[in-house]
Order: sequence, then C-alpha cells, then structure tokens
Amino acid sequence: MALEPKKLDVTSRVTGRLKNGEVELFLDGQTIGRTSLPLDGLTMEPNFEARENKIYQNYTSTEGHDARYTDCDEGGWC
Repeated sequence: MALEPKKLDVTSRVTGRLKNGEVELFLDGQTIGRTSLPLDGLTMEPNFEARENKIYQNYTSTEGHDARYTDCDEGGWC
C-alpha cells in the first residue's frame, strides 16, 4: 500500500473575517491564511459603507423614553 498526495476543493467552505485591514481565512474554525484588503474602491450593498478599515451598516431606530412603534397601519398592525 502506498500513500498518494491528493487535493480536495474546499473553496465553498472557506469563510473570511475582516481584521485590521486584512481578511483572515478560516476552514471549519481553523485559520488557514490571510490577505490584505484595502477597502478603497470596495462596492457595498445599499445601507452599508466601508471606511477606515471598518464596515458599517446604516439604519434608522427610535430613541427616547417614549419610543413607540412608528410604522403601524390603520388596523393597528405594526
């Protein structure tokens, strides 16, 4: 019996996490690599923005002690 080197395509299982201007790559929770990722020129979905090596989500919320539902229909469903 002989040992044979092989390759397994794990691309679809690799995830990334942005950290200090780099993307850390993980497979099943184990760090497997990293690459630099300048956020300049990165295209984001609406309500998201990349700035100063961070990614932000823009949203609207109610504030104050008397915060109540503000988007209710005439039937009282909010």
